[in-house]
Amino acid sequence: MTSDAPALTRPKPWLLLAVTVLVLLSFVAAVFLGVVDIPAADVASVLTGSGSPEARSIILDIRLPRIVTGMLAGIQFAVAGLLLQTITRNPLADPSLMGVSQGATLAVTVFLLFTVYIFNPGSNTVAELPIGWLPSAGMVGGMAAGGIIYLMAFRLDLSPLRITLCGIAIGAVLHALAIGLIAGWGSARIEIILEWLSGSLYARTWDHAIFLLPFTTAGLAVLPMIYRPLVLLQFDSAVARSFGLSYRKQFSLALLLSCALSASAVGAVGPIVFVGLMVPHLARSLAGRHFPLVLPLTVVLGAVIVTLADLIGRLVGHAEEVPIGVVTAIVGVPVLLALLRKAP
Repeated sequence: MTSDAPALTRPKPWLLLAVTVLVLLSFVAAVFLGVVDIPAADVASVLTGSGSPEARSIILDIRLPRIVTGMLAGIQFAVAGLLLQTITRNPLADPSLMGVSQGATLAVTVFLLFTVYIFNPGSNTVAELPIGWLPSAGMVGGMAAGGIIYLMAFRLDLSPLRITLCGIAIGAVLHALAIGLIAGWGSARIEIILEWLSGSLYARTWDHAIFLLPFTTAGLAVLPMIYRPLVLLQFDSAVARSFGLSYRKQFSLALLLSCALSASAVGAVGPIVFVGLMVPHLARSLAGRHFPLVLPLTVVLGAVIVTLADLIGRLVGHAEEVPIGVVTAIVGVPVLLALLRKAP
């Protein structure tokens, strides 16, 4: 018994290496496979700077942008979920549970209603709009919802459990408002918003990746700085303060970072479900009791899950691809249930 105990807390750096290799393999598979069958030699030629114009267009203008956008969004969703689960001490917390996804959804719905259907009623595609507007609208809505949660948390001195309940209530109201607006458009006009609501990487360009890159970079840069506070935020506020932690300041920073990451990701690709909920649990399952591995594993697994889910949706749906949010929901439910069964 005593000889086995240290093994539970022993670092497992090989896990990061194995998962990093998995990222590279998933990236390569996503580049080489798709709806259009391109010979591997042609794909390799494109990646080395040559290749036919058709192959270059498909690889460089379609596949690579959506892969990079998906990886960045996956990292942001996963890290946001881990932060929320840590500071609320709720294993079921994720951006949708805290109202951030619903706030972004309502903002995008209002944006599309006024810009596409009211000012340009003949339009039937979001692609006619400047590409940066839609992610920006979603980010503003998500941050606004997170701001409401933040103000309620500290004005009313709410516990982590009550913060979660407030997030659920506010998210339900925002979601109901968005659905009400969608229902008022009529059946012929809701395809665009429904595609976005399901979470999709369809027609994502380098502009989407560039939009997400600063948020991903800033989030990853801040994580090492807040590592110790995150460890202490797993405990009750009184215990955390006894270790000298400025509880409100560090809680606010973690909540702000989580909202910024999830809101910008939802604005760019839609509310991809289960990534923020499932990936942190998967990382903890692999890391065991060695918490320092949970953060990097969450980052890497977030990129892997979204990349593979998008690839599955493309291969299964062919020309009518299955939205990535549908794939993550179908795969995420049994995986999450299996992980929760193993949890102590």
